[in-house]
Amino acid sequence: MEIIAGVKEMRRRSEQLRMERKTIAFVPTMGYLHEGHLSLMQEGRKMGDVLAISIFVNPTQFGPGEDYERYPRDMKRDLQLAREVGVDIVFTPSTQEMYPPEFQTSVEVEKVTKNLCGISRPHHFRGVTTVVAKLFNIVKPHLALFGQKDYQQLATIKRMMEDLNMDIEIIGLPTVRETDGLAMSSRNTYLKSKERKAAQSLYRSLCRGEELFHQGEKSAAAILQEIRGIIEAEQLTQIDYAKICNPQTLEDIEEIEDEGVIALAVKIGKTRLIDNLILKEE
Repeated sequence: MEIIAGVKEMRRRSEQLRMERKTIAFVPTMGYLHEGHLSLMQEGRKMGDVLAISIFVNPTQFGPGEDYERYPRDMKRDLQLAREVGVDIVFTPSTQEMYPPEFQTSVEVEKVTKNLCGISRPHHFRGVTTVVAKLFNIVKPHLALFGQKDYQQLATIKRMMEDLNMDIEIIGLPTVRETDGLAMSSRNTYLKSKERKAAQSLYRSLCRGEELFHQGEKSAAAILQEIRGIIEAEQLTQIDYAKICNPQTLEDIEEIEDEGVIALAVKIGKTRLIDNLILKEE
């Protein structure tokens, strides 16, 4: 397994692989890898001749007072897990490499970033799209894999790809969950015992919303009332948002016709968790 820290070296390596007609599959991460990340890598291993990942905690997607400094990091463990899953190249740039002193350019996707997390984290997605565009330009993958747990992020990256005519296939894979239903996230490590128990209400509420939908309920307000009730029954939870949106535009919808996405962001203690579930007629 190759570990590459320099932007120029990574770009040269990717160009060499492309000259050899190798297909590069890419999984961008912020490290502290869990089964959700590893499932993306396992799928990428099947789809590409070369599997590359990045480990970079991107400062520009964190707002003031957020958890950039305390975001969990364990490079030694990450490299071991990457090696075990069959990763060929790990790109580990420094902040100085990615954002040199005179850096002043950003990529912004407008409409799909306005709702949901974009309301309470107004600069988050600009940081995401900027760093992902940079990583794509450096790693030069043929395909990139993302988890559907970060549904708005996935929709935003797909929009960026389409709008900027980037020649990369974007693949979204289902959310990987803990045995208790909690969506896997590096931030789950922040949760204390009672908080972890309260966090189970997110998935429980999503399942109830799905149940109501398949029972014939199409009113977003009616479904959300039940969802909010389940989450708010836990004393440690504070809802940032609970919405049902159009899966493509991420605009709020009042009635679910063919499909919709339930999207949640809930603060439990000091930890903010997100989750979602796609409602679709069977």
